[in-house]
Amino acid sequence: MSYEINPVEKGEKVHFKNPAKEFYEALGFDGMQKLMYNFYDKIYESEIAYFFPQDEEEFAKVKVKNTKFFIQICGGPKVYEDEAKGMELNEYMVRIHDDFSITEKSRYEWLGTMEDALRECDEVSQELKDDFWDYLEKFSKLTVNTFSDQSKYYASL
Repeated sequence: MSYEINPVEKGEKVHFKNPAKEFYEALGFDGMQKLMYNFYDKIYESEIAYFFPQDEEEFAKVKVKNTKFFIQICGGPKVYEDEAKGMELNEYMVRIHDDFSITEKSRYEWLGTMEDALRECDEVSQELKDDFWDYLEKFSKLTVNTFSDQSKYYASL
């Protein structure tokens, strides 16, 4: 499959659905952890590594925390509830990006790194990867808050 990335339009309403729970069921907790740790290890070496703590111990904490988000959003156990502080998970994930200047270029780097990790994941069908990608590609539009004209826009769900 070609992992297509569509550009963000400032102010557009983004329609997305959470990934199919079959994605989590196919990978299980350990498989999801393997996929996400592989992804975050790649992020640590990417052009957007500066968004993350450079201290290895602090980065490891972020990797664990964010992996919990993806496990739960994919239908796994409710391991991220305490992190979200009572907010809906997707809304919480959008809001925590507000503290950073996320550009379209950063989004492309993030998605490209995820594409690499997904292509290396042989434990799940392409159909389920495609469904997961659809969520990531659409949802990631909501994290972009800085545009080429240097204007800001904070999306809402």
